[in-house]
Amino acid sequence: MGALEQGASTLFILLGAIMVLAMHAGFAFLELGTVRRKNQVNALVKILADFSVSAVAYFLIGYSVAYGTDFFVGADQLAANNGYALVKFFFLLTFAAAIPAIISGGIAERAKFWPQLIATAVLVGLVYPLFEGVAWNQKLGVQAWLLARTGAEFHDFAGSVVVHAVGGWVALGAVLLLGARSNRYRKDGAISAHPPSSIPFLALGAWVLTVGWFGFNVMSAQTLDKISGLVAVNSLMAMVGGTLVALVLGKNDPGFVHNGPLAGLVAVCAGSDLMHPLGALVVGGVAGAIFVWMFTLTQNKWKVDDVLGVWPLHGLCGTWGGIAAGLFGLPALGGLGGVSLAAQCAGTALGVLWALFSGFLVYGVLKVTMGLRLSQEDEFDGADLAIHKISASPERESNW
Repeated sequence: MGALEQGASTLFILLGAIMVLAMHAGFAFLELGTVRRKNQVNALVKILADFSVSAVAYFLIGYSVAYGTDFFVGADQLAANNGYALVKFFFLLTFAAAIPAIISGGIAERAKFWPQLIATAVLVGLVYPLFEGVAWNQKLGVQAWLLARTGAEFHDFAGSVVVHAVGGWVALGAVLLLGARSNRYRKDGAISAHPPSSIPFLALGAWVLTVGWFGFNVMSAQTLDKISGLVAVNSLMAMVGGTLVALVLGKNDPGFVHNGPLAGLVAVCAGSDLMHPLGALVVGGVAGAIFVWMFTLTQNKWKVDDVLGVWPLHGLCGTWGGIAAGLFGLPALGGLGGVSLAAQCAGTALGVLWALFSGFLVYGVLKVTMGLRLSQEDEFDGADLAIHKISASPERESNW
């Protein structure tokens, strides 16, 4: 029975890894549909290349930094217990690789290719695993300190803060250092619209992410005996809440509508194992509002050219999710308890500050040494031709 249970858990977390791997296709198509057509190929290539670099960096360095475990042993040891340890690495890799996938959407259409891959290696090999180890593996004694002072550890079941807030706040540093796309904000105060190239591809990306998210959240249990239907239904309700609020506040705009469920799912990750479904609905609805309001504010008032709105979507909604777990996880609001609002605020603030500092440091060094931005001519031609020497529809264009 023990062997059967171990095999079942290995299969369970493997299926989760595959579902979250599929989410990277969602990242790719969400970006492809949002950017202009001359940058579609670059969107696809970036996500795949970033994932590949992430896999190597996390295998060689990052997983050891977070969990103190490496894979420099014989294959016989790696295959022990049905290879569960290896499959767990695969599952957690898909989380780690979400960091550069998030950043990719913010810096789209004007970033150099190779500096971003170098940033990916540093972020996935060192920056992300350091906070991952603090939150999920008792590194540096932070959780013990919070437990002693607040009565609870920082709780982030599936990564509202560890993955999404960290990715979104690192991205903010990159976006600010990179600057806005050419002609996006004119000297006379006018804002040049850069509309999405394909609403159907944008919607496809959002749907792939949404479906894969149930692997992201539910399979964060990591073993079959810990699976919870509460996580699944809370994820569902947060997704619905984010969608409906974004629909209303976004005035039927399809970009807002299809990012609404993502905002809700980002926010519910942290407390999805604790909340009542009605609490999850509220958390998702607030996240949908945060995305609509803050995307509009950053783009139109603050003139921060975050192309996919990854700071509002992942950074701010992830921050809200970390705090919301300390509210809607309380028994007074229908939750299971075992959380502290003070611990949630402290852990969330630590993640935000670490990500913001790291984003400015990593991308600041790259800006000084290699440069982050395409030349004005390459940006005008588009990243597809400038970097990859081919457009998204070369046959059709050759016939014009």
